[in-house]
Amino acid sequence: MARTKRKTPKDIDNRIDALRADLNSLQDNTKGLATDTADVATGRAQDALRLAEGLAQRALRLAEETASGYRDDIEQWTNDNLDDARERVREQPLAALMVSLGIGAILGALLLR
Repeated sequence: MARTKRKTPKDIDNRIDALRADLNSLQDNTKGLATDTADVATGRAQDALRLAEGLAQRALRLAEETASGYRDDIEQWTNDNLDDARERVREQPLAALMVSLGIGAILGALLLR
């Protein structure tokens, strides 16, 4: 029969000290992991923000280009039809006046609501 060595209070204190050291090391590693994770998340969020900003700027440029194209088209259409409208008003001034009054009445009724 083998005899086992009897444990002393010193052995227990050594184990408790080792356990404390391991727990302190674990706590330090956990804090470091949290900090590293936050740094990575912040970096990715900044990258996503830069990408979103670039997309928004591109969308703005496309919208401005489209609006400019429509503006030019409307301006051209207006200029093309302005001479015809002037001539019709000269030919039928009373009808033009009635149409203007009707449009004014409709807009006035809509705006008073």
